[in-house]
Amino acid sequence: MNSPAQPNQSLIDGIACLQALAVSPDPIGTRELGRMLDLEPTRVNRLLKTLSYLGIAQQSADRKYASGPGMHVLATQSLFGSGLVQKALPSMERLGQHGYITAFGVLWKDSVSYLYFAKPGMPTSEALGKMGLCPASISSIGLSLLAANSDEHVEQLYQDKTIPGFPEGVAALLDTLAEVREKGFARVKTNAPQKTLSIGLAVGEPAFGAVALSGKIVPKSTQKIVSALRDAAQEIDAAEPQRVDPAAYLKTISVNV
Repeated sequence: MNSPAQPNQSLIDGIACLQALAVSPDPIGTRELGRMLDLEPTRVNRLLKTLSYLGIAQQSADRKYASGPGMHVLATQSLFGSGLVQKALPSMERLGQHGYITAFGVLWKDSVSYLYFAKPGMPTSEALGKMGLCPASISSIGLSLLAANSDEHVEQLYQDKTIPGFPEGVAALLDTLAEVREKGFARVKTNAPQKTLSIGLAVGEPAFGAVALSGKIVPKSTQKIVSALRDAAQEIDAAEPQRVDPAAYLKTISVNV
């Protein structure tokens, strides 16, 4: 997506801080976060204090910051409002019957966020939100979703970046994405010594997510796996989420700041 004519940099920096807190396993200090995001510590401090004021962040006894209750509220409201997980769950549970690792994810910049990740036999309650961010270039879900974008967008996305899995650079990645578009799915070796493979394909037109199965997949099983993934993708795309009146829903939320 092209940058707007006048992007709001404060909003961009605030969301960057929010995302950094969301993925950090431990509380993080202002200076450390500033180094991570290449932002002035004073600016980071103001943004974190604002997020803390809203309850999205909270400060620990050693003056470091972590996700606050508001972060979890936002996550719950966004998943509930979008209906994405609700649409995907029945299909993902059926995919799990094939005996492979089952995943559903979305693309965020150059990373994949797994909304659902289940090992064989794992209950749904453990599969939701189990995995963090993963580089899109080494994920079958990520490659499927990158392939749904133009080469120009991908080149811009990885400009001046090292691309995991593609030390040769963006040209090699674009060649792989061309193959993904031709085949209609991505195939990635996830653990070469054990011959573990992941096969993924995009959901929707335009793509809003992708599904994948991963495990000891032998070549002769590829078409069967792809067919199962296509069926799941079509089911998810066609599913109707529960409709909610935003105005009525917002009336039920009390915000105290």
